[in-house]
Amino acid sequence: MSSGTLPSDPHGPAEHREFDPGQHRTNLLAIVEAIEALPDEGEVLAPERIEAILRLHPRDGSGFYSRAQLIAGARHLLAEGAIDLDEERFVRRIRMRPVRTQSGVTPLTVLTKPYPCPGGCVFCPNDVRMPKSYLADEPGAQRAALNHFDPYLQTWNRLATYRAIGHPVGKVEMIILGGTWSSHPEAYQVWFVKRCFDALNDFGAGRDRRSEASQAILDFQSLLPREGRKYNEVVGDHLRGRLSGALLDQGEQAEWSELEDAQRKNEQAECRSVGLVVETRPDHVSRVEVERIRRLGCTKVQIGYQSLSDEVLAANKRGHDVKATRVAMRLLRSAGFKIHAHWMPNLLASSPEADILDFDRVFEDPDFRPDELKIYPCSLIETAELMEFHKRGEWRPYSHDELLEVVAAALIRVPRYCRVTRVIRDISSDDIVVGNKLTNFRQIAEQALASRGERCQDIRAREIRRERIDTDTLDLRETRYETSIGEEWFLEFVNPEDRIAGFARLSLPEAAADIAELEGSALLREVHVYGEATEIGKRSAEQTQHRGLGQKLVEAAALHARNGGYSNLAVISAVGTRPWYRRIGFEDGVLYQHRDLA
Repeated sequence: MSSGTLPSDPHGPAEHREFDPGQHRTNLLAIVEAIEALPDEGEVLAPERIEAILRLHPRDGSGFYSRAQLIAGARHLLAEGAIDLDEERFVRRIRMRPVRTQSGVTPLTVLTKPYPCPGGCVFCPNDVRMPKSYLADEPGAQRAALNHFDPYLQTWNRLATYRAIGHPVGKVEMIILGGTWSSHPEAYQVWFVKRCFDALNDFGAGRDRRSEASQAILDFQSLLPREGRKYNEVVGDHLRGRLSGALLDQGEQAEWSELEDAQRKNEQAECRSVGLVVETRPDHVSRVEVERIRRLGCTKVQIGYQSLSDEVLAANKRGHDVKATRVAMRLLRSAGFKIHAHWMPNLLASSPEADILDFDRVFEDPDFRPDELKIYPCSLIETAELMEFHKRGEWRPYSHDELLEVVAAALIRVPRYCRVTRVIRDISSDDIVVGNKLTNFRQIAEQALASRGERCQDIRAREIRRERIDTDTLDLRETRYETSIGEEWFLEFVNPEDRIAGFARLSLPEAAADIAELEGSALLREVHVYGEATEIGKRSAEQTQHRGLGQKLVEAAALHARNGGYSNLAVISAVGTRPWYRRIGFEDGVLYQHRDLA
């Protein structure tokens, strides 16, 4: 494991934070005018075209201006009336990493603080400076540590970074990671989510209350792995020592009423939560937990399958069996959640051949069939217990060819209703003792499939992204499949090349609902329109968002539900999407919004 120190500035690089556009007015004006003069190709400008301009106007005689500085300069010049330009278009053309928001929303990841973990997985690293299973070298983990794992600081500063490099921040998917969410005390969960909403609300209103955050900072960065001591011992003792015998700081608590107030404000905020995600383990999903995370505003749950073999789960000391995963899936699907599964090949006691058979169960068995999927081949980390098995010759990493065959076999088996969000975890190569260190393995696997005349059909392989689209060419395609609770419909608008512009997920339950409010209701679990993310209320003739596709998908789902004999359609709406659903005929319930189909 890398033991390097983390950067010390939570508010971003000093050269960006202290940059004064007025001092560079002449250069910035020349650069902006030169960029504006470039032909409009309808896409982000090639980096080499921008760099050619930057070379003519170096900052302080040497070096390039960053994208964030160019955007800050354009906004400064626009404010003083020195130039006349379309800010949104300018930002779009020079934007860094446009892939971040081209799926329609702006993802924002925050991490909970290190906390004792209920699991004992042999493959899991033991970096006591991080939440269980995370490493200090991972980019998201570094940002969390810089902000002392404070939810407000993490959210506010990430929004500021996104805005500085030109990304829209009106529609945000909040992703809360960090071990097992459900193992944290309820008061901490409520506080953590409330503070994320506070940051969204404040940033959208132009308020900066970062100085009020982190009143009691727990410095996990001072901790290092201790020989012979387990993660839970070190982290638990550190928390108790700093918090006078308790694992919950008095400042990290909030009442439900406080969270509900922050949620109501977010419905009309400039930065809205259009999705809220937590991650947990199958054996921590219960009816009570499902209702609690729904009350928090959660719309999606990341859940670790890891394997669908009891023998492999037991060998890796996972702490639960496949039956627990089946039960968790049924509870989550019955409540309408989108389900984002994690699956791990190359675990202890498995093999390439066994992994391919195991992956077949993910989509052949109606009890599973997730909506999204991460494929995380097991990596050997020095602090993991798996290291001992490796030393004894009882586990080895797959060769490149073996791993390629497993990943390619998995990708080609993913149905069109699922989105593979990641292949290979974002772990620094310095932390991996032996085995694969290539992070572009999906690309490598897709190239291998293409050489065989095959191609992936999952959502990510087909989504529109930044392409222009003629909505008149779109057809509504419907895919029906069975799940543990009944019938599922995946409704998607696709063009003649089978590129997906938007989709909806509809469940038609056959069994009694676990949540009383949903009894007898069809469940609209997701409505998503692809294309570059846009700010709330803004329209573009070139983008798929805000062109009526969402409402058409809702109407198609309502028709299916009505034809299926349901008199009510319930939607698991995010806090920030509640106003939109009200506009198209839904009324507020306790945890869901409902539309009368009669």
